[in-house]
This record gives sequence, C-alpha cells and structure tokens, in this order.
Amino acid sequence: MTPRRIRQIILEQSKRANVGHIGSCLCVVEILCALYDGVLRVNSPDDLDRDRFVLSKGHAALALYAVLALKGWLAESDLNTFCGDGSWLGVHPERPVPGVDFSTGSLGHGLSLATGAALAARLQQSQRRVFCLLSDAECNEGSVWEAAMFASHHQLSNLTAIVDVNGQQAFGLTRDVIAIPNLKERWEAFGWRATVLDGHCVRDLENALQDHAAQHYAPHVILAQTTFGKGVSYMEEGRPLTQTHLEIHSINWHYLPMSDKEYEIAVAEVGTQD
Repeated sequence: MTPRRIRQIILEQSKRANVGHIGSCLCVVEILCALYDGVLRVNSPDDLDRDRFVLSKGHAALALYAVLALKGWLAESDLNTFCGDGSWLGVHPERPVPGVDFSTGSLGHGLSLATGAALAARLQQSQRRVFCLLSDAECNEGSVWEAAMFASHHQLSNLTAIVDVNGQQAFGLTRDVIAIPNLKERWEAFGWRATVLDGHCVRDLENALQDHAAQHYAPHVILAQTTFGKGVSYMEEGRPLTQTHLEIHSINWHYLPMSDKEYEIAVAEVGTQD
C-alpha cells in the first residue's frame, strides 16, 4: 500500500463517478496509510477485538474505500460502484461496508462515537484501541469539546484523535470562518496529550500513533498539518485549471469534480510521485 496508489484510486473513482470532495480525500492519504499499513491491529473486519477506526470527516470516505480495497476487504467491482444507484459506497461511509465501523458524515459527532468505543473497550477489559480522524473545522463544533472533556475525565488513554489541519472547510478558509489558533494548547487545556507533526510523513505518523505507553493516563491528539489536495498542484493552490470551472473562492476542490483535462493532469502529477 503506497500513498501514490491510494491517490490514483481516489482520482480514478472520483472522475468515474463525477463527484467532488477530492481535496479532502487527497490530504488524508498518508494518515490512512500509516493507520492501515502499520498501526491498526485488525486481522479482519469481523474480528471482535480489532482496533476501531472512526472517520469523523466522513466526506473523505473515498480515501478510506481505496485503502479498504488495497487491504482486500473491498473488491474492485465494489469499488466501481462508488456513488452509484443502490451502492453502499456513498460520499460518506456506511456501517454495512466491510471495514467501516461507524456510519459518519454529520460533522462533529465522530469523536463522541470514538469516545464511547474507547470506554466500552475498557469496560469489556479489551486491549483494543480507538482512532478517530476529524477535520480542523470540526473543532468549531461544541460536541467535539464535550467528547474531549469526557475522554479526559475518564482517562481514556486507549483513544487517539487525529486532526487533519488543512485550514479549509465548506464555506471558506477555517481562519476566516471561525479561527482556531493554538490548537495544541486548547487540547492540552482539556486534558489531552498533544503532538504536532507533518501529516504527510508516514514514519512520523506511525511513531506518534503507536504512542499508547501504559504510563499515560490521558487520551492523545495528533495535530497533523496537511496540504489540501496534496499531490495535485492546482488543487493545492485552490484554483480551477481551466475556465470550465468558475473560481468563486479559494476552496474550489472541496466540492468540484474534475474536467477531463484536470483529470489528465492530476493523474500525470500523482503518477510521478514516490
């Protein structure tokens, strides 16, 4: 499993289905690669004692589907139904999909689900861990901080949150909608251990995600600094490649599908990356 192959699948399937949320998928690729290739203890999607993963930013589901396909839990024929009539593979993940532990997409709720799963593991005396990937914009939601307080109070050291700090959300740049500076200090004030790192360095991500040492009595949050649309130059810059798409603001690739020319260039750029 490589970040390049995951990005290729994201581009292929988003173009075939003619749907957006491409930039949101591309920026979390290394995070998912680190989780599924070196961190999560999951022998099969049906293993009752498996580690749990919650994709709170559910609009990045296509990136998760790509990983599940590379793990062999989704067939290529299933993947090719993405956003098709009658398919479980929608823009947001649904529980019936093999490897999807929680249906998500209502932003701000994923950490509450993960917190409940972490507490359940403790009550069942299970060694399973819980990981939750949320967006920086979700930190605008009060429910996130309610879950953060609960997890800290119960010292859920088997819980790790990963915040995709890409600086964008549906209605604009995060700093313009509701600025959330000093995220590290904010999480620490709620009783969490906080780590800031490059969200595109798989090695650093794996090291941080494995940090569940017994001496810790607090949940862990990883603030993963990422580039929106990572791997595709015009998406990273937040602009359409051609006049086919009108430039309304700098977050075009939160929603827009690709034109044929945009797809061609995106595939070519991703194909040259390690």
